[in-house]
Amino acid sequence: MQTVAEALIAAIQHQQAARYPEAEAFYRAVLDQEPDQPQALYLYGLLKLHTDAPRKAVDLLARAAALRPAHAATRLNLARALLAAHRPAEVLEQADAILIRDPALAEAHYLRGTALNALDRAAEAVPALERAIALDPTIAAAHLNLGNAHADLDDLAAAEAHCRAAIARDPALVEAHASLGFILTSRGRLQQAMAACAEAIRLAPDYADAHWNLAVAALLAGDFTLGFEKYEWRKRHDRFHRDFLDLPGPVWHGENLAGRTLLVNAEQGLGDTIQLARYLPLIAEAGGRPVLACDPSLTGLLATLPGVATVAKTGQLPPCDFWIDQMSLPRVFATLPDTIPCAAGYLSADPARVAAWRARLPHGKKIGIVWAGNPAHSNDRRRSLPPAALARILAVPGIEFVSLQVGPRARETALKDNTPLLRDYAETAALIENLDLVIAIDTSVAHLAGALGKPCWLLLPFAPDWRWLDGRDDTPWYSSLRLFRQPAPGDWDSVAGRVALGLAAQ
Repeated sequence: MQTVAEALIAAIQHQQAARYPEAEAFYRAVLDQEPDQPQALYLYGLLKLHTDAPRKAVDLLARAAALRPAHAATRLNLARALLAAHRPAEVLEQADAILIRDPALAEAHYLRGTALNALDRAAEAVPALERAIALDPTIAAAHLNLGNAHADLDDLAAAEAHCRAAIARDPALVEAHASLGFILTSRGRLQQAMAACAEAIRLAPDYADAHWNLAVAALLAGDFTLGFEKYEWRKRHDRFHRDFLDLPGPVWHGENLAGRTLLVNAEQGLGDTIQLARYLPLIAEAGGRPVLACDPSLTGLLATLPGVATVAKTGQLPPCDFWIDQMSLPRVFATLPDTIPCAAGYLSADPARVAAWRARLPHGKKIGIVWAGNPAHSNDRRRSLPPAALARILAVPGIEFVSLQVGPRARETALKDNTPLLRDYAETAALIENLDLVIAIDTSVAHLAGALGKPCWLLLPFAPDWRWLDGRDDTPWYSSLRLFRQPAPGDWDSVAGRVALGLAAQ
């Protein structure tokens, strides 16, 4: 019978020869005899970390660290496993503990900075990652993550420089090419961005982030054919997993729907649902029976589309012959910038609700305004108006501003808070129909105004969402929208000034 020492030697030999199942069998045999054998726990943890099983690696390495708290390699690899398992708060704890014992360990500073960035603490991540690079300039991933931290802080020039430094040190670092593509997209250099994403895909054909970043760059550039093809990769992107339902039956790819029911799964935000609702009447016109499964706040409004039924996505879904995720409709319809349907509008408000709002509102020029989005949105701090810019717009004389803002932020101004009355989007649509103009940041109200054909001034950050394209003050999605873009990241003062001048000239 083998001793523990002999079994460990055999396991290590198998691991070094990349015979991982055999190595694992030996580690299991050792731990069956001695469940708290620290070296077996440590080496088995390294094996699971190496074979992309970070959760199991965390369990094994945490047990080893508890048995040998002073063993630096165990703690360092536990931090690596926690990072791979997407547990940044615990990575930070481990990195801090390591640095107490060894403040000059470059990788511990790298792990600490990476964890801080994952915790949305980019300003703290920057000095940690800079320290890692100062101690060891060869850590390509430290340059990459420093670039990502600078991107989060809107220092795009520094972000690009550090991503390029990462690639120079490790040309095969796929994530660096994909991040460079994202940063170049944010800087408006779309052809270069697409090339960077294509290089990432060449290195790792199944890397979803790179395909997604390529989709965004291509759509902004107006290449809808490539963009919507790559947009399908959202279904494999960690950020969007929650948006998709596990539905039975065949997915619709454009087959004849005459006499058949198509269930359309609304995904992502409420604005996306409104924007893509334009395709549903086309399905009905072709003889299909479209049923949109969407947020309950939209069911009443979108049920007014001809030939379209709506159900709450949170409830029981009806049987269907085919189904499709809503954001895949532009691809199925082979949409191009000059073939977008219904740009002049496709929704209407309930006449009784319109009349009720008309009786509540004052006479004269009335302009609706919404200045903040959903704080849970990943880009909300860039798209929502700061108080000074909002105040400059509201200070224009001779205008009766009407708040379209709902929720806690509706109380940030002296405007009447209409939140209690705006119970759903059908109610908001009725209010908008009584207005002369809507001013909105990039949120669902802008889509609603455009879908109603109401004039709307849309205020955009420097790096806008893909649907607003690049470098133009109009949009083929909605003919009634006028776009006001930031000339530089964070420059809302210029946007507010142009809006104020435009209002004064009306």
